[in-house]
Amino acid sequence: MSLVKSISGIRGTIGGRVGDGLNPVDIVRFTAAYATQRRAAMPDNNVIVVGRDARLSGPMVEQIVCGTLMGMGYDVVNIGLATTPTTELAVTGEKAAGGIILTASHNPKQWNALKLLNEHGEFLNDAEGKGVLEIAGAEDFVFAEVDQLGHMATKDYLPYHVEQVLKLPLVDTEAIKKKHFTVAIDCVNSVGGLAIPAILKALGVENIIELNCTPNGHFPHNPEPLPQHLTQISDLLKSGKADVGFVVDPDVDRLAIICENGDMFGEEYTLVSVADYILRHTPGNTVSNMSSTRALSDVTKAHGGQYSASAVGEVNVVAEMKRMNAVIGGEGNGGVIYPACHYGRDALVGIALFLSHLAHLDMKVSELRRTLPDYCISKNRIDLTPDTDVDAILARVKELYTNEKVNDRDGVKIDFAQGWVHLRKSNTEPIIRVYSEAATMDEANELAQKVMDVIRG
Repeated sequence: MSLVKSISGIRGTIGGRVGDGLNPVDIVRFTAAYATQRRAAMPDNNVIVVGRDARLSGPMVEQIVCGTLMGMGYDVVNIGLATTPTTELAVTGEKAAGGIILTASHNPKQWNALKLLNEHGEFLNDAEGKGVLEIAGAEDFVFAEVDQLGHMATKDYLPYHVEQVLKLPLVDTEAIKKKHFTVAIDCVNSVGGLAIPAILKALGVENIIELNCTPNGHFPHNPEPLPQHLTQISDLLKSGKADVGFVVDPDVDRLAIICENGDMFGEEYTLVSVADYILRHTPGNTVSNMSSTRALSDVTKAHGGQYSASAVGEVNVVAEMKRMNAVIGGEGNGGVIYPACHYGRDALVGIALFLSHLAHLDMKVSELRRTLPDYCISKNRIDLTPDTDVDAILARVKELYTNEKVNDRDGVKIDFAQGWVHLRKSNTEPIIRVYSEAATMDEANELAQKVMDVIRG
């Protein structure tokens, strides 16, 4: 069993001993710590939003979190089954002190997590997150007395989310309607099964082929939207039954696209293609993280803007976007952040903007992909044991490549003449992520293998 405590929240496998797996005692502890931190930050605001994905442990975790928040004196707006971006928008919609999203994102069904939001519907920053961890460790919180207990209201925020997406000036519903697209979707039996059909219908898409859209938490395949997990929808596209395929993860902040011929568009290119569309109409700056493709930099420069890379993590990307006044940004895992809507990865926004772009270009998805700079990125991982000294590994790699351009702001990134390798400890899993990029997949794999050989000694 595993329990991962970080500034972005608490994540773990369900069950186990206290402090080991994600169990009711630890859920109460961290929820109460978060409530204490929010009380100090927003003393006059008594509202917290709670939303969850459809994973099997969701109802249990939801009841504990909502009960704990009420026990801390907070009024809870429980939006039930909801995407991560829907919950983020609900925080600002309710003018709440913050929000908790109950989702382990792309992790398998045995995992769940508490993702913690501030009053802007954005993830807690480093100082705020550390504050929650300190409070939880010291159990420095006080529960409300009987007359000060909070109350709970239930609301459905999906219609509001859809409305906000449709309001975006660059979402062209008329152009989409005229194309009569047939769209296939795979929502991994989570909340995307509610949200993605809703946004597609609102955009005027009449022909929707739904795969795995029952939000029951029984993931039909590994829920991370990587090519090796998407054979079902790929085979459907190969049969010529749809113009495009969209796949989301369990909490719908990541978007993978499938071409009309069944080929992978590439999750790295979700952001690149949407950014290309945005920059054609609103030139400006862009941001992604250090593990994302350099294609975004190429596209940004072609449109006369500046590109900047942040440390990995949505909170870091958002901070850099604000610093750069970026018009579009996100992460290479299919996460599109469009400030005109809100500062959070949002697959509904990504779908609406991508379909608008596709309709304006009047071309097939595979043809659109060929208009973008072409790089190959290899994403690998090394599983860690409890006694693995990650810092020593990173220091050894850095020392071996002193003749190359090395950036150690977030793990170690080595820039070679013909590509790059970035290795860092994951914030969400007990692994080291090893990402590499080059002109061909063979070259990218070779770069990654060299570094992984060093790690494995």
